[in-house]
Amino acid sequence: MQPTPIHDDLPRRYADFETLGDALDYAASGKRGFNFHDARGNLARVYPYSELREDAVMAARRMIAIGIMPGDRVALIADTEPQFCALFFGAVYAGALPVPLPLPTSFGGKEGYVDQLAVQLNSSEPAMLLYPKEIADMAQAAADACGVPGEAWEAFAEREAPETALPEATGDDICYLQYSSGSTRFPHGVIISHKALLHNLGSHANGMLIGEEDRCISWLPFYHDMGLVGCMLSMVANQVSTDYLKTADFARRPLAWLDLISRNPGTSCSYSPTFGYDICARRIGSQSNVAERFDLSRWRLAGNGADMIRPDVMQAFTDAFADAGFDPKCFVPSYGLAEATLAVTLMPAGEGIVVDLVEECELSGAPRPDNDEPVRYRAIVNCGKAVRDTTIEIRGEDGSPLPDKAIGQVWVDGPAIMEGYFRDQEATDACLVDGWLDTGDMGYLSDGYLYVVGRAKDMIIINGKNHWPQDIEWAVEQLPGFKSGDIAAFAITAAGGEETPAVLVQCRTSDVNERARLHGLIRDKVRSITGMNCVVELVPPRTLPRTSSGKLSRAKARNLYLSGEIQPYAIAA
Repeated sequence: MQPTPIHDDLPRRYADFETLGDALDYAASGKRGFNFHDARGNLARVYPYSELREDAVMAARRMIAIGIMPGDRVALIADTEPQFCALFFGAVYAGALPVPLPLPTSFGGKEGYVDQLAVQLNSSEPAMLLYPKEIADMAQAAADACGVPGEAWEAFAEREAPETALPEATGDDICYLQYSSGSTRFPHGVIISHKALLHNLGSHANGMLIGEEDRCISWLPFYHDMGLVGCMLSMVANQVSTDYLKTADFARRPLAWLDLISRNPGTSCSYSPTFGYDICARRIGSQSNVAERFDLSRWRLAGNGADMIRPDVMQAFTDAFADAGFDPKCFVPSYGLAEATLAVTLMPAGEGIVVDLVEECELSGAPRPDNDEPVRYRAIVNCGKAVRDTTIEIRGEDGSPLPDKAIGQVWVDGPAIMEGYFRDQEATDACLVDGWLDTGDMGYLSDGYLYVVGRAKDMIIINGKNHWPQDIEWAVEQLPGFKSGDIAAFAITAAGGEETPAVLVQCRTSDVNERARLHGLIRDKVRSITGMNCVVELVPPRTLPRTSSGKLSRAKARNLYLSGEIQPYAIAA
């Protein structure tokens, strides 16, 4: 079994199509395609775009035969399998709107997953839910709770697929609904048109200088915009062969990702949030001879996005894999969000990680102290320049544009901005103003480059001073025994009615005296960084919730803590 090739006689087109269906029609006339690998990185299924198109057309005929109409939603559990890809494109060919939904995560158990699915099903009101048989009990329970017909992929594939004319789509038609990774209690289905999607997919190729030798390697989930849009739909629209690991397999064996990159005969393009690089650097160990196992010299684009980019983690990854030929100049920091289809900014290829040191007083909005106390800085990573035809403004609270280096709200305008939130005009009006999108993020511009400092809603405001939860969390991570993802910081209302920061820290020791010692260390560390006393709670391992894409969910951690669902350890006085 041989994977789909890098090279093809088919002239490459960079997403210059009217619709996503047109893009697959074109890619199917070549030899490139998807390749699915098992947990050890061994090739398990070769899936050329020609075969994907055949399966998608059959899926579309089945949908039409059971009454799926243009504009109907088809909910799909987005496992990293050929069946999902065929069903997604099948819905597109049928004129329906595919709605990718997440797989179960380790947090929340069966009931939590059923509840999450039910919320998103009630929001999108699909005509049906299709799911892999491995999670049939949970998926069908959610479907039944919402009165939505549900069926396993395998059963759906046995249905008759009578020949029928497929509806004609236009670029202005809606292509799909995307639920962000944090969409749980109050989900927002992002409406993306064919025109917006294809423009953003062309922007990927334009910004990354996709060439004839490039191949994509990905473990990102298809239910997250970076995995779906950046590493699946973009590969079809730009005719790039791609190798996939399942996200769960990456979590168990992260170095299989680097094995795949090493075996790639061309130049590799691969994306990951910061935590993906972090887990690889931690897993390899200082005694390993990375040069014997890996060849990362052909890794051309090592993308980083989807959460705050950590320069210390990127340096640790570089140090760990330099002997394997990894070049830090291939890092491509970026910024994007589902409401802008995906990409808003990309670092120009070859510029790597660029860091700006910003004084804490600038980040907090407080005046610079007149005393002799040392000035504190935070390293902010340059997220690159706006993709083609996209404009970024930094605005103050009154909506007026701010000059370079001034921190404010990040607003974006361009052809890839969403149509709005599905059946939620109030939420749409709250973030779309005269065609401009309020991203909800805070940042600043410098010489055309965007620097993002954090989510506005995550900011902790105490006595009129802004504190970023990342600063508190990163401070605790410097203590021995803690790592990224162990800490969640947020604001709560104390007994006296005042706002105060709370810090939840996952603790792995059962020794009560050691817990008391760690509690004191954490309290003192946070005080030294913020100048404030805070509530410190040690909680059991695997307690802090994460989004479906693996990011820490501070908002959910806060809700679970305040509701009593997160029970901290008792700390001896």
